[in-house]
Amino acid sequence: MLYDFWNNIFLSNLPLIILLIYLFTIISTAVMVIHEKRDPAKTSIWVLILILLPIVGLIFYIFFGQNHRKEKIFNRKGIKDLQQIELLSQTQLVDIHTEKFFDIPSVADNLGIITLLLNNSKALLTQYNHVEIFQTGRKTFKSILDNIDRAEKSIHLEFYIIADDEIGNTIKEKLIAKAKLGVKVRLIYDDVGSWHLPKNFIKELTSAGVEVYPFMEVKFPLLTSKVNYRNHRKIIVIDGEVAFMGGMNIADRYLKGDEFLGTWYDTVLRIEGDAVSMLQIIFLVDWYFVSNKLEFSKDECFAEHNVTSQHSLQITASGPDSDWASIMQAFFAAITRARKHIYISTPYFIPNESILTALKTAALSGVDVRIVLPGKSDSTVVYWSSMSYVSELLDAGIKVYLFQNGFNHSKILMIDGNFASVGSANMDIRSFEDNFELLTMIYDQELTQRLEKQFHKDLRRSKQVNPKKWAQRSAKQNFKESLARMFSPLF
Repeated sequence: MLYDFWNNIFLSNLPLIILLIYLFTIISTAVMVIHEKRDPAKTSIWVLILILLPIVGLIFYIFFGQNHRKEKIFNRKGIKDLQQIELLSQTQLVDIHTEKFFDIPSVADNLGIITLLLNNSKALLTQYNHVEIFQTGRKTFKSILDNIDRAEKSIHLEFYIIADDEIGNTIKEKLIAKAKLGVKVRLIYDDVGSWHLPKNFIKELTSAGVEVYPFMEVKFPLLTSKVNYRNHRKIIVIDGEVAFMGGMNIADRYLKGDEFLGTWYDTVLRIEGDAVSMLQIIFLVDWYFVSNKLEFSKDECFAEHNVTSQHSLQITASGPDSDWASIMQAFFAAITRARKHIYISTPYFIPNESILTALKTAALSGVDVRIVLPGKSDSTVVYWSSMSYVSELLDAGIKVYLFQNGFNHSKILMIDGNFASVGSANMDIRSFEDNFELLTMIYDQELTQRLEKQFHKDLRRSKQVNPKKWAQRSAKQNFKESLARMFSPLF
């Protein structure tokens, strides 16, 4: 009787109980979101999602919404080589304002950015480097394959996407051959970016002696809240002497294009000299994270070289494991110091309020600001969101161009002919906050002007947006852009 009594009470009050559970879930999660003190726009979107879609919204927040910047994803304090970097960065912070750095105009003009990166990411300024710039898949992969063929000690690769296609398998066979000859081959691939990479592809590599690890492996249904934080870096270091970095993944689309977008273009740097050690250290840290192994000698990390040419470079990495959004801060600092022109090429443009305000302020102050965006994209929703910013840019006097001859996947910032950045980071919130990214800051007139020359070629292959015609686009298109813009803080 007593059981029936309580059972009847429970059933009769079930709607109220469900409502209370719903309210408790929404309020407690919303309080947690607000307590993180993140960007107000992002906070508002998450609270709205939690209210409108309480169960689905909670699941999405657990997997994609939590902020892990202050909760270190892994502890890098035990890596001795990083302690050496710490000491060197402190020394450079003292030396950076001495006379020897003022002899190089591009360095002297950018001391503020250099100091910023020394403070927020311990990114060392390196001077003795030789740099080649590649902007097509054909030249990039030819150089990569040639250098893999010459490897004698080690080959380290780290990529967001490795495709099981012609170039992917060509590189795989090269790595297998080198591993069988005794070369130490280590490979990191992002588990989400390389989602479609077959197990047999990995098995062939490991069977030949190649060490392979995924970055933050995602297993269903055992998803973790860190599934949202992906390794978007692209690095190759060979024998500690030659390195490649940029925005290009390992995929045929950079050689053959695809049916919808046509030819894919990107920018990659081949580097010899001091900066190679910085890329080696970044790989070391990521290798330690995925494998929990420290197998690097000092000679392997800081290989000697005979480079005498001077191209001043500063390699900086950013991710949710760091205290500062260093890449976003570097972009902001660079944009705000511009006096003549700012040239930007990015496939995805979803800036935060700081970057957007900095760009508009520069243009309104008389700086020539030009941005090349894709005419069509591989991500429809992100494309709509990017297009939602065009009206604001045009109103501020920024010239916007839509690339027509294929898909320009390059991520480049060029300022005043003496500063440039090349790397994996898009000018979007995901690259600023969620992804593990990598940039090379270039303080060199020759290299910057070579990049600017290519930028002007890209302008000729682009269609400049006419403000009057843009204002006349359909209400349907305007609505799609506005809706995508509303959720852009989550992309």
